[in-house]
Amino acid sequence: MIEIKTLASGSKGNCYHITDGSTPLLLECGIPFKSIRRALNFETSNLAGCLVTHEHKDHCAGLKDVTRSGIDCYMSPGTAEAVGVSNHRIKKVKSKQQFEIGTWTVLPFDVQHDVSEPYGFLLVNKVGEKLLFATDTYYIRYKFKGLTHLLIECNYSMDILNNNIENGHTHIGMKNRLIKSHFSLENVKEFLLANDLSKVQEIHLLHLSDANSNEAFFKREIQELTGKVVYIA
Repeated sequence: MIEIKTLASGSKGNCYHITDGSTPLLLECGIPFKSIRRALNFETSNLAGCLVTHEHKDHCAGLKDVTRSGIDCYMSPGTAEAVGVSNHRIKKVKSKQQFEIGTWTVLPFDVQHDVSEPYGFLLVNKVGEKLLFATDTYYIRYKFKGLTHLLIECNYSMDILNNNIENGHTHIGMKNRLIKSHFSLENVKEFLLANDLSKVQEIHLLHLSDANSNEAFFKREIQELTGKVVYIA
């Protein structure tokens, strides 16, 4: 059974801990490793790896210390070059070429963000549970069957963003960046409708904007759309 724990989510840092009961992993390391250790009650020696989606600091700020602690970190070749960390624990993996970490089979896939080579990840455990992890992307071109768990960005609502621009709370330049780099509520809903959700047990909405989102509204919208259990990370 997959267990998910959010250690941090948002522009100040992102880090998630998942386990299938056998192999614990980190998804992102965008906070200091000492904070990760504290959040996990200093039980980090069993971490089998860390998946890093891209080079922005809110997703990899703790990378140096994570690798120094002996944890392999998996990312695209483009991300590896961009982070500039030289350590044999940096593992370059290719899009759409699966690999294994303990009891997980991991399939990286390309996503759309304003960085060099960002990834999302599909993780499948030995009993067939499928976890989709996708953040910092404005679009996902792929469809997935048999998903059981989703950790997916839901950064902003176009309506809230437009209202904030009209009221002067958000600069219009921010809109241009958001629509080409982050997943809106509207696009998340389209993605969910296009995919097989029949086996989904829970949906975690990640990386909500401080200014351009609404937790209660987002949760209600996705619950009503899918009929699934929804958590705000």
